[in-house]
Amino acid sequence: MKDKDSISQKMRIKKIKIYIAHMPTLSTTVTKVMEICDRPDTLPNDLNRVISLDPVLTGQVLKLINSAYYSLPNKVTSLTRAIIMLGLNTVKNLALSSSVLKSIGGRHKNQSVFMDIFWAHSLCVGVTAKALAAINGIAANEREEYFVAGLVHDLGKIPLLSSYPEEYLQILKLGKTEQFHLKEAEKSIFNIDHCHVGKIIAKKWKLNAAISECLEYHHSPQDSSPENRNLIKTVSLADIYSNLLEKELAGNNPSEGSIEDEILNDMEVSRDVLIDLRPTVLDQIEKSKIFLQI
Repeated sequence: MKDKDSISQKMRIKKIKIYIAHMPTLSTTVTKVMEICDRPDTLPNDLNRVISLDPVLTGQVLKLINSAYYSLPNKVTSLTRAIIMLGLNTVKNLALSSSVLKSIGGRHKNQSVFMDIFWAHSLCVGVTAKALAAINGIAANEREEYFVAGLVHDLGKIPLLSSYPEEYLQILKLGKTEQFHLKEAEKSIFNIDHCHVGKIIAKKWKLNAAISECLEYHHSPQDSSPENRNLIKTVSLADIYSNLLEKELAGNNPSEGSIEDEILNDMEVSRDVLIDLRPTVLDQIEKSKIFLQI
């Protein structure tokens, strides 16, 4: 029986990896944008030369700078000026976010309810992580990295859902009625969890170390590298907070002790701060839909 289970789990992992292999890669433009922005000596003109060759991304950058998200008095028509005003990190993360949404978005029509919930949660985590970064004194030009890390942290769930939709949806339903950790349930059934799957996706897409580690370690920040640990701890707390907020908005009463004091102390965040964060998060979710153009 154990041999059969072992073979079955190996076949499951193989199917999941085949799905990942067939996922579209990030566009050449987005890959180049990320590569350029990760250099310490990058100038706006360097980015302009790459983006100007991609009419779609050029349009997205100009649409963002002229959107209600920034509410500028005068329209910006110069790509270089838009890049300077937005900042390199914001442009990089816009390119990455848009590419991820495009790569994942249209492939799951038969699981549309799950995908709506998935992106709503992802957006909430991204917004919350960015808000927590601001509270913790992270520089304004670095906060978008926290937003994008939160937005993509659960990407590893997509191949699991797509490869085994009935079983995965059943796991998610059970999670609403029984107390168990989703990651452990995935591991017991598929012999792989969404964090490990996220690591494989990050490698395929050549994501930077911070985002890659976030996909892999957002449920175990203590295992991440010291240089990325603050970002990953922030996303981890944002993930827990977002789950509680979603329960509250659905009319349920989350437990007061759902966020452990140990986590709050480690992040130097009080419960009162999290309570006060609610209106900011809800407001920023709407603004971020403009940022993501969804």
